[in-house]
Amino acid sequence: MLRENRVELDRLIYPLFVVPGEGVEREISSMPGQYNFSVDKTIDAAKEAWDLGIPSVILFGVPTAKDAVGSESWNPEGEVQRAIRGIKKALPEMVVIADACFCEYTDHGHCGVLKDGYLQNDESLDNLAVQALSYAEAGVDIVAPSGMLDGFTLAVRTALEEGDYPNVAIMAYSAKYSSAFYGPFRDAVDSAPQEGDRSAYQMDPANSAEAIREVNLDVQEGADIVMVKPALSYLDIIHAVREEVDLPVAAYNVSGEYALLKAGAEKGWIDYDRAVMEVLTSIRRAGADLIITYHAKEMARLLAKGR
Repeated sequence: MLRENRVELDRLIYPLFVVPGEGVEREISSMPGQYNFSVDKTIDAAKEAWDLGIPSVILFGVPTAKDAVGSESWNPEGEVQRAIRGIKKALPEMVVIADACFCEYTDHGHCGVLKDGYLQNDESLDNLAVQALSYAEAGVDIVAPSGMLDGFTLAVRTALEEGDYPNVAIMAYSAKYSSAFYGPFRDAVDSAPQEGDRSAYQMDPANSAEAIREVNLDVQEGADIVMVKPALSYLDIIHAVREEVDLPVAAYNVSGEYALLKAGAEKGWIDYDRAVMEVLTSIRRAGADLIITYHAKEMARLLAKGR
C-alpha cells in the first residue's frame, strides 16, 4: 500500500531482432533467452508479448547484405519494414518502434557514412531521413534514431513532416553513452565496428551536464520522447533528465546489463527473479516513464505471480 514506485507492464518495451530467412528462431549465445527471429517468427514473438500484456516492441534489423552506407536499411522489402507491416496487421493496437541507425547495415559497423576513419555527420543525416521515411511508409508508430549524430532528431522530424507522416512519433536516443555494456547486442546484430570505436559520436561516461545539453537539443528539434542509454550505470542521468524536461523519458536496460544477471543466475550467485524486479524498479524510481528491457516477458510473468 505504501510502495512509492511500481513497474507496470504498459511502461515496458520489448526488443526484437529481425533476421533474413523463414522459420528462424536462433538463440543469441551471449543473451540467453533472446533470439534472432525471421519476420514470421518476429510476428509470433510480438503476439506472445502482447498476450502477456506488453504493449510495445522495438525492432532491430540484420540485413541480407551490408555496404558502406547501409542502404539495405531503407529497402521497402527489408526485414524491419516487413516485420512492421506484419505486426501491425496482426496486432493493430500494438505500438511498434523501429530503431533507426546504420551500425547493423554498414560493412564497417559505424553508425553512418565513414570516410578516412571519421563519421560524416551530414551525409549520414541524409541517409537517416530516407531510412526513417521508409519505416513510416511501412506503418511504424515511433521512429527511434539512435546514432547520436548532431541534428538527428531534426532530420527525422523534417523527413516525417515533409513525407506527410506528422503523427509518427520520435523517440530520440538523446543521451547515449559510449558504454562497455553493449557487447551482447553487437553479437546479436553483428554490428561491432571493424575499426576504431564510437566514442567520437557517443557520450563520455564521465559527463553529466553534456547529457542535459543533448536532451534539450532533441526537445528543441522535435523529439516526442527522450532516452538515456544505458540505464543502470546512469540512474543519476535518468533522474537529472526527468527533472529537466517535460516529456516522457525512456531508459534502455541494455544487453550487457541483461547478460550480467543471466550469468549470475547461471552461477547460482543471485536470486534472479528478485534481481530483475529490483533492477527495473530502480530505473522507474530514477524517473524513467518507459523502459526498453529484455526482461519484459519475465517481468510480465513475475507480476502475474504477484511478485
